[in-house]
Amino acid sequence: MNGWGATLTELNETDRKRVIDDVASNLKDLSLTEMRSEREKLIARVVPLVQSSLNRFGLQSMDLNGIARDIVARIGGLGFLEPLLRSDSNLSEVSVTPQGDVWVLKKGAASFEKLAIKPSDTEVWRAVEALLAPLGRSVTEASPSVDAKIPRQEGLAGGARVKIIHPVVAPGLGFPSINIRLFEANPVPSEKLIEWNVAPAPVIHGLVQLVSSALRILVIGGTASGKTTLLSALCSGIPKDARVVKIEDPEEIWLDHPHVVTLEARPTQVGSSIVPYSLASGVDDAMRMSPKWLIVGEMRRGDAVAALFRAQMSDHPGLSTFHAEGPESAVMRLNLLLASDVGIRAESAKEMFCQAVDLIVQVGWLGGRRAMIGVWEVEKILKGGNVQFQRLYTPGDADLRQAAIERRV
Repeated sequence: MNGWGATLTELNETDRKRVIDDVASNLKDLSLTEMRSEREKLIARVVPLVQSSLNRFGLQSMDLNGIARDIVARIGGLGFLEPLLRSDSNLSEVSVTPQGDVWVLKKGAASFEKLAIKPSDTEVWRAVEALLAPLGRSVTEASPSVDAKIPRQEGLAGGARVKIIHPVVAPGLGFPSINIRLFEANPVPSEKLIEWNVAPAPVIHGLVQLVSSALRILVIGGTASGKTTLLSALCSGIPKDARVVKIEDPEEIWLDHPHVVTLEARPTQVGSSIVPYSLASGVDDAMRMSPKWLIVGEMRRGDAVAALFRAQMSDHPGLSTFHAEGPESAVMRLNLLLASDVGIRAESAKEMFCQAVDLIVQVGWLGGRRAMIGVWEVEKILKGGNVQFQRLYTPGDADLRQAAIERRV
């Protein structure tokens, strides 16, 4: 019996598992539609069942919601993945290896770390089915590589990009290879970049002002260097009344603007007659949608680069990202894409670059943290057949060197 001075002892792991097993067994007849309904509503529906189970076993718990979430995760199939995908997980990536090991990359970290959990192959395959079935997809020997996305859901992260590879081409201990790249659940305010010490406040505020002034900016960096996060923060410089069209593969940028349309690329589906939709198609379609601002997620193909450059050469301000470790590297790699995918000659590609891009902002790792590596203005005239840059920021500077770009804003 509880009195005023009684202390409620939380369940031990054995009793918690007993309650979870009991309630989950009573929900085994739930339809797939019910299991994949709005998660918070399903959790609220399960909470009274948890309390009834506790009462039957003569147990008590202050964590009814937590137990209910674990039950929903089990019956929904995500199982061990569910807590890792929550919006409060502080993770940016989750990976399962062909050996069945689970690795995670924390936000702001440079390297993955291995978790102590060791799911069975049945649990991992159930999680794969839970990820893919709502999309009408599956990974098989005939289709061993699958790209998918997790839509934004209440209580979970802001969506995710998923890559699953069948053991037939990823040999190990029979586990599929899984990589889940989590997106930010909310728009990234520019003040967050200052808080994270990405660059001094005057530099961040100066870049946001340059976005407001309609400069065309290319954000570059290596894998997981924070390109998309920086781009998201810079978007705060876009006027609130602007019509913005985003073209992404997949959608991962949130904007705190009222007039936004997102076009999302989709790959070719094996065995399907449904045609793919590329970033280049998205940019071409966007140009017929009267955009004031264009935002393009990471460009990986020359046709997308050519489409964006054509749009920005017609004076449409834009923001985009590209994988490169410096401005010269960006020009070289973009030239290669334009030549191999579209057949544009090197000199013409460089001219396009000059006319389509005003600023390059590079992010990367500096002293064990993500930081802004540099900002460059792109000169509008080739010299000696090469693109010329004027550096406006170097780590350690207190502000942008404005003189070179004052004439542009």
